[in-house]
Amino acid sequence: MEEKVKAPAGVFADGKFYFPARVYYEDTDAGGIVYYANYLKFAERARTEFVRALGMSQQENLAAEERAGFVVRSLNADYKAPAVLDDLLTVSCEVTELGGASAVMHQEILRGDEVLVSLDVKVVYVLLKNKRPARIPAALAEKLRQR
Repeated sequence: MEEKVKAPAGVFADGKFYFPARVYYEDTDAGGIVYYANYLKFAERARTEFVRALGMSQQENLAAEERAGFVVRSLNADYKAPAVLDDLLTVSCEVTELGGASAVMHQEILRGDEVLVSLDVKVVYVLLKNKRPARIPAALAEKLRQR
């Protein structure tokens, strides 16, 4: 059975990463539209799959001796239109700035060609033992630069 079932996967096109997301009942509020905070979950899943698609394992980084990973430092979200139950969304992700220990990613959540939410998310690479920023590993930084 394991061979037949596959997790959703995104694709790289036009310099961006695109990840599919479906709106489920649990994503909506009493008015039947996606609750504002759930757009952040869609964006997080896309960023996670973006790193996975680059060939990097976040789990390995968390299990390594120098446990580390990305954490959100700040974000700006512009909500333009609502998504509703059963909508098929696409979440884009692209690196717009890359520093030694941080990156800014621009993301859009779309229904077809319509942009529903636009986000700019600053993530920082952090050593989990001391909760302090650290340089993004060279191999990962190079892959982020290529995208």
